[in-house]
Amino acid sequence: MFVPELPAFNEESQDDKTLSPYFSIDGGDPAVDRFPLGKTHVEASISGVIAHVIVTQTYANKGTRPINAKYVFPASTRAAVHGMKMTIGEHVIQAKIREKEQAKKEFQKAKEEGKSASLLQQERPNVFTMEISNIMPGDVIDIELRYSELLVPTDGTYDFVYPTVVGPRFSETRADTATDNDKWVQNPYLHEGKDSPADFDITVKISTGIPLEELTCSSHETNTVWDGKEAATVTLVPSSKAAGNRDFILKYRLMGKQIQSGLMLFKGESENFFLLLAQPPEKVRAESIPPREYIFVVDVSGSMNGFPLDVSKGLLKELVSNLKSTDRFNVILFAGTSDIMAESSLPATQENIQRAISLIEIQRGSGGTRLYPAIEKALSLPHPEYVSRSIVVATDGFIGSEKEVFSLIKENLHNANVFAFGIGSSVNRYLIEGLAKAGQGEPFIVTKEAEAGAVAKNFLTYIGSPVLTNISIEYDGFEAYAVEPQSLPDLMAQRTLQIFGKWRGNASGTITLKGAHGEGEYKKSFPLAEILPRPEHRPLRYLWARARVAALSDFNFAVEDKEAVREVTTLGLTYELLTEYTSFVAVHETLRAAASSSSTNVKQPLPLSQGVSDFAVGGPSGSSYYCNLSTTKASIKVPEPEITTLMLLLALSILGVWSLRLRKGRMMSEERRMMSEER
Repeated sequence: MFVPELPAFNEESQDDKTLSPYFSIDGGDPAVDRFPLGKTHVEASISGVIAHVIVTQTYANKGTRPINAKYVFPASTRAAVHGMKMTIGEHVIQAKIREKEQAKKEFQKAKEEGKSASLLQQERPNVFTMEISNIMPGDVIDIELRYSELLVPTDGTYDFVYPTVVGPRFSETRADTATDNDKWVQNPYLHEGKDSPADFDITVKISTGIPLEELTCSSHETNTVWDGKEAATVTLVPSSKAAGNRDFILKYRLMGKQIQSGLMLFKGESENFFLLLAQPPEKVRAESIPPREYIFVVDVSGSMNGFPLDVSKGLLKELVSNLKSTDRFNVILFAGTSDIMAESSLPATQENIQRAISLIEIQRGSGGTRLYPAIEKALSLPHPEYVSRSIVVATDGFIGSEKEVFSLIKENLHNANVFAFGIGSSVNRYLIEGLAKAGQGEPFIVTKEAEAGAVAKNFLTYIGSPVLTNISIEYDGFEAYAVEPQSLPDLMAQRTLQIFGKWRGNASGTITLKGAHGEGEYKKSFPLAEILPRPEHRPLRYLWARARVAALSDFNFAVEDKEAVREVTTLGLTYELLTEYTSFVAVHETLRAAASSSSTNVKQPLPLSQGVSDFAVGGPSGSSYYCNLSTTKASIKVPEPEITTLMLLLALSILGVWSLRLRKGRMMSEERRMMSEER
């Protein structure tokens, strides 16, 4: 019988207070409304390939004391947030963009003076915080956010994703040394299966200009009303249960699998912007594929317990089972610590494949999410010459140190390509997309167990041969500048290329895309003579600025680059854009509360994402409960029901010791959370 190694319970480590999510405690002062967010209403309008989104958050104080509310919520990683307003009764206050520290000072001053104010900050490219001060008893306050987003198809399918909840993040940052940018991790959560009292609804209006072949929502029950073949309105079914605990995902395809490509132009008062959407050639199978090595890095932490880990198991089995006999592979499992199947990758024989499947099958999610050491271990493995190495990461991404991981991957681009599978109903898309971007790979998202097989098949097809390599863009008679991205990696999927830029003078000449694929040289030209600038293309100024911000800060530096910080700040202020260094602030100048001390600070508790268990929050620090790969053999099996008395006594003894350790850890963790909630 195999006995998993039980981690030692370190009482001293329990005193090292780190930034951690915690469970919301029922009860407390009945005069204080602990759930001020009443509803989130989303109106999305998709025109062509650009989505315009208006998000309205409604806050109400049903208690008898004034409160200051704080709410953590997600957004698309591609969202360019360019507007905010606050409505209190008949008063409408347009928010102003400020440098982040200046915005915080203005908000804090208003809060201390007893004024109602709101502050929107970016904590991560896909995580925002909203703070509202001095919400008086009986108040109803609406906060409206506006953003634009470019929709990019893969293999002819467009996805519009609206994230609804931020999953609990694992962090090793000490609370007493944490910066303000990291403290959002310390947020209350509801227990598994408990729905948020806040309502969520969404309406999406889509108009493509090309007949729609398919329009589906894989995440929620919806109603669709068609207006001809090119337009439709999608709404949630009113009885859709717990709609706000998972990403809203709308997929559509154009008739004949067309992809909207070509040029879009906008002529402004002082600057002009363009967007080139270039469709690559059909995928061509390469005649010869070099030897390949795959290192599967699989998250078995507490937040993966249940549905995410079950999906991860199915995904890994599908991927490993379809390897070629000439391929080599390895498996690294990580939680609070990480362990590896073999010190060097193994041939993809049936015996080794079965060994890997047996290992992943017996996993049970537990412990923290330390991704960095696992990636470091994968990169340090012996790398045979002339072998194409790919690292495949499967995780929900619930960590707080994304940029350190991105930096590690970028520093080792010569060693491996990195592909990321996000698994779960509300994955951290910033991490998943960032891993792929840093590793010049592609992100894949699995939200349901039934999707795992199809996604695995797509991945295997995807890595079989590149679509386009050695890509370059040439401008003839068209004065383009400030183009993003500045360099284009190989394209390994049927995915539209997006080139943002500015232009001077007249819109004339041609833009030419060049590259190479399996059948030789590829070339496609886009003439500008018949393309007219359109006022409805105004969002291009925001999308260009967002693309530039992403290049400077989203994935590219773990330690702040002062020049990059200055440029991102200038971009945010110039284009009125929410960034890591610029925030929106709105102040209602009327004095509303007697004094700042009369208002109680409240953090809005969040529901756990669908499929995520209580194991994602709390528990002894660093506890992980999975097998030691290096000592496990393929012949290991789960004990049969007729286990001997000796085995049963041994198992009970181990469980008894572990139970005492776990109970002690939970008591200490619960005590810390109660103290935190009281504060």
